[in-house]
Amino acid sequence: MVDVERFRILLQEERDRKLALLTALRQDITSVNAARQDANADDEHDPEGATIAFELSQASALLEQSRAGLAQIEAALGRIDAGRYGICEVCGDEIAEGRLEARPWTPSCIRHSAGKA
Repeated sequence: MVDVERFRILLQEERDRKLALLTALRQDITSVNAARQDANADDEHDPEGATIAFELSQASALLEQSRAGLAQIEAALGRIDAGRYGICEVCGDEIAEGRLEARPWTPSCIRHSAGKA
């Protein structure tokens, strides 16, 4: 049987890290947008335009990944509260503890993980 409370703590710590990262990424995006407004309006001919656009694109992608990760963590905490944590949502078998240690937010066993978690 899985030590659910240990995984609850791990997930809560990871949620806290994700929330801090989301805050930092939002601040980065705000800073990049401010720099973009101060830069030359002609991105094509402004050497800084491409860098600013790249930084904004990268920060936005990281923000979306972090939001998705946070959603997975919240779902895992919900499964703990519902008494379904550590049970594969596809087959109903127990998820191996080693898999949960590697990916505590995973909703599926290794057999059913293709493209998930």
